[in-house]
Amino acid sequence: MNFNEFGFEPQLQEGIHALGFETATPIQEQAIPVILQGKDLIGTAQTGTGKTAAFLLPLIQKIMTGEGKGNVRALVIVPTRELAVQIDQHMEGLSYFTPVSSIAIYGGTEGMVFTREKQALTEGADMVICTPGRMIAHVNMGYVDFSEVEYLILDEADRMLDMGFFDDIMKLVNLLPKERQTLMFSATMPKAIRQMAQKVLKDPVEINIAMSKPAEKILQLAYSVYDNQKLPLTQYLLQGAKGRTVLVFCSTKSSTKVLNRALQQMGLNVSEIHSDLEQKEREDVLNRFRSKSLNVLVATDIVSRGIDVENIDMVVNYDVPHDAEDYIHRIGRTARAAASGIAVTFISPKEQQKFSAIERLLGKPVHKGEVPLQFGPAPEYRAWKPRN
Repeated sequence: MNFNEFGFEPQLQEGIHALGFETATPIQEQAIPVILQGKDLIGTAQTGTGKTAAFLLPLIQKIMTGEGKGNVRALVIVPTRELAVQIDQHMEGLSYFTPVSSIAIYGGTEGMVFTREKQALTEGADMVICTPGRMIAHVNMGYVDFSEVEYLILDEADRMLDMGFFDDIMKLVNLLPKERQTLMFSATMPKAIRQMAQKVLKDPVEINIAMSKPAEKILQLAYSVYDNQKLPLTQYLLQGAKGRTVLVFCSTKSSTKVLNRALQQMGLNVSEIHSDLEQKEREDVLNRFRSKSLNVLVATDIVSRGIDVENIDMVVNYDVPHDAEDYIHRIGRTARAAASGIAVTFISPKEQQKFSAIERLLGKPVHKGEVPLQFGPAPEYRAWKPRN
C-alpha cells in the first residue's frame, strides 16, 4: 500500500516524501487506518517493523485536523531514554512541514534541560514522548496538566513492565481523561501485558506482526563454550573486524566493561554503553556508532530494542538473551533491507536450555561452529529436537 492512499494532509505527505517513504510496512498498513478511525489498538510488533511511523503518522494527522487545544494532546510513554530520543527524531522528520510540535522528556540530564521540559509542559507541546520516572518527577512538581490529552501511546510495554514501571504507568494513566484513544505496542504478549491492556484499553483492535522470523539473509551461527572461552573467542572472531560495524550484547555491565577493554587493546575502534554512563555520554557513543566513526559497540541489554542503526554487519550475543523473542530483536539489527549480515551467539552450559527455546521459536536448529583447538575442549551442545 502506498502512503498516498492514506489520505494524509499535504504538509504531512511532504514530510513522508522527504524521508523517502513510499510503501507501507505490514504494521503501518494495518494500524494506520485503525488509528485514524479513533479505535484503541493493541499491537504486537518488534523493532524494525516500522512501528514508530505506524502510530506517529496518524497521530500527526489527527492533531493537525482535530479541534483540541490542550497543552499536551498526545502522551507517548517509553521504557528508555534512547527510545524516547529515537521516537522524537522520527517525529521531527515526519512533522517537519506541519505545525505539530513535540518534545522528548527523559532522565539523566542537567537542570537546564529539566527547566526546558517544564516550559514545554506548561506552555504547550502537542506530543510529549517520555520515560515514566522523569514524567512522574514533573507531575510531582504540580504544574503538569494532562486534562486535554486525547491520545495515549504505550510503546514497548513488555519492556516497561520488565523494568518495574507498572505503578508509574498507572499513575500517569489515572491522570488522563477517561475519554481518549489508547494505543499499546509490545514485542511480546505475556499475561501481564494483557492484564494491563484490560485496564487501559477499550475494545481494542488487535494486530499481531511480531513473530516474523529473522531475515533469510542473516547467517546465524552459535558456539557451545565455557564462560572463560567467550572473551578469547570474541577476540578471535573480531580480528578481521576493522572497518566492519559490529554490535556485541552482554548481559552484565561488568562483562561489557571487561570486553570493551580487551577489544581496545586489540586496536579496534570500540566503545561501551551501559547504565553507568551519563546520558550525554550514552548519546555521544550511539551517535558515533550511527555515523560509523565507531566500528564496534559493546552494549548491555539496555539498548537491545532502543538502538536504531542501519547496516550493522555483525551482531554478537556474548550471552544468550533472556527470552527467545529478544534473540529475534537483537539479530534483527543486521541484514536490514537488502543487506546481509552475521549473528553469532555464545552458549555456556547453563544457557543451553535458553538457547533451545530460541531454536524452538525459530523452528530449526542454529548451526553450531567448531571452537578452535587453541581455546581448549568445549562443552557438547544438547541437540535440538523439534516437538512432535
